[in-house]
Amino acid sequence: MAVICTAGHVDHGKSTLVQALTGTHPDRLKEEREREMTIDLGFAWFELPGIGPVGIVDVPGHRDFIENMLAGVGGVDAALFVIAADEGLMPQTREHLAILDLLGVAAGVVALAKCDTVQDPDWLALVTAEIHEALLPTALSGAAVIPVSALTGAGIPQLLEALQRVLAQKPARVDAGRARLPVDRVFTLPGFGTVVTGTLLGGSLELGAEVSVLPAGLRARVRGLQTHREALPVVRPGNRVAVNLSGVATTQVRRGDVVAQPDTLLPTRLLDVQYRHLPEGHGTRALRHNTQVKLFVGAAEVLARVRCLGMRQIVPGESGWLQLVLRQPVAVTAGDRFILRLPSPSTTIGGGVVVDAQPRRLHRSSDAAVVVRLAALATSEPAELLLAAVRTLGVCELAEAAQRAGLAPEQVLPALQALTARAALLPLGSAQPDGAAALWAAVELGQQFGERAARELNDFHAAYPLRSGMPREELKSRMGQTVRAFNALLEHAGAQGLVVDERSTVRLASHSVRFTAQQQAQVEALLARFAVGLAGTLPSRKESAEAVGEVVLQALLAQGRLHALSAEVLVPDAVYAQMLQAVRQETGALGSITVAALRDKLQTSRKYALAMLEHLDARGITQRRGDERVLREPRS
Repeated sequence: MAVICTAGHVDHGKSTLVQALTGTHPDRLKEEREREMTIDLGFAWFELPGIGPVGIVDVPGHRDFIENMLAGVGGVDAALFVIAADEGLMPQTREHLAILDLLGVAAGVVALAKCDTVQDPDWLALVTAEIHEALLPTALSGAAVIPVSALTGAGIPQLLEALQRVLAQKPARVDAGRARLPVDRVFTLPGFGTVVTGTLLGGSLELGAEVSVLPAGLRARVRGLQTHREALPVVRPGNRVAVNLSGVATTQVRRGDVVAQPDTLLPTRLLDVQYRHLPEGHGTRALRHNTQVKLFVGAAEVLARVRCLGMRQIVPGESGWLQLVLRQPVAVTAGDRFILRLPSPSTTIGGGVVVDAQPRRLHRSSDAAVVVRLAALATSEPAELLLAAVRTLGVCELAEAAQRAGLAPEQVLPALQALTARAALLPLGSAQPDGAAALWAAVELGQQFGERAARELNDFHAAYPLRSGMPREELKSRMGQTVRAFNALLEHAGAQGLVVDERSTVRLASHSVRFTAQQQAQVEALLARFAVGLAGTLPSRKESAEAVGEVVLQALLAQGRLHALSAEVLVPDAVYAQMLQAVRQETGALGSITVAALRDKLQTSRKYALAMLEHLDARGITQRRGDERVLREPRS
């Protein structure tokens, strides 16, 4: 199925022509019939040989209702541009033409309507020439101009043939598995409840499927699907569809909402866009930073503030990059087309394409790197889209990045291979050739993390030269990364030989504790006092700190040259190994050990034996059962 929209000035015969083509008058509102003027969107359809069913969205032409018109032209395959032969191009003709051009509607046919009211062939030739001239700088350049009369039927067969040729050249809509329906109409039917309509994009919708209503995030279920009054179990992308939703009230859904498959689309209040400002002939002025505008995207209309990127303003006829700060969230994807209008006076000023539908932050207007990134995104190359998504997410799984980039499943692996071939992506963890079970980051993020971690650790080592390393949690806090990202990037930095992760602390690979000559002398004197072993009285922790200072003592403990069995009991490394071996031997032979047994085996005092066993209990090496300890596997 194909979907076309009408366009043109008020009272140029759009609705009458739709009725001649379809047998259905699209004006559904009582006020429209009374005023003989389309106010809101109308819908009809007809069968076109070689094409099948063709849906028509009839839009209002009056300037007061152009904003209603904008809700209906998104996602169409072609335009049926209607221009009255007796009047020619009028103000809203030109505005509609500019809107279609900005929305990228590059296929269409011009119906030169009301030809029965014009008897002068020279006038028709003049109007036709004027139309071709107006079309020339737009996406509709070269469109056929067909003289018709809806009243007499003259030219209708030729118009249908022209539409058939145009629609036959349109490629089939891609089913990317991410169905979304921008809602352009909401109503209720007795016995059915809430019904929404729109043009289905991105994927197929099935009867019974669970869906999200965005931006509110409501959950609903597809109770019924209809296309042109025919109930269907599945509707493919590119079709006009009416969806009966259960689980939501009519008052909870409005025009501009999007019905989408769960977890495939996220609302946003920020959009990065490529923008084209209309030339001065449309009455536009320079678009300045922080201007308030109306954004029209999909079927949604929201107020927004413009942030010019790389410049302070965009002059008429020029293009540039904008970040739009929205007053209410919208649900769109990269590649969606949009229109900007001034709220007062209500005027179309330009439009373009969404480049990043999920910016993470406000950009600085002068940040040149942002413009470079957006320019790469605008190419729509899958590899560039994937790279931009990874850069935005930081450290992520491949599936996360692919979803954010809006890539179809078959695009992901070639894009990944292209990026890894040019060393743009950094595999973290257990990376597989297909990207499964791995985390990914942009190469520059890995470099930046390593460089910053090195600076932080270098500063720490300079301030605390006798500490073995910075506490791991302190480094994580300073780096400002999520736990997942920090762990993956730290592991990579370790693999590169930049840092050493010692579980509780992290140090530079080049760092080692070095005592001054005075400190070294004090250390040697203290360790000599510990050389008596368990046969004598070992220095207490307090005495040790007094002998070398607390900082040096901490360094000796971190190096493992001394071990703290309790708050007061310290033993040298050799004695610690002797005590641990004795415990393992005794429990291995007898199955358990007591304080007294360890004391006797080591020929020491109860003080040291008790401290050792309580220390091993705390480490999980032994477990107390009454007066005995049994050996168990250490926790770590």
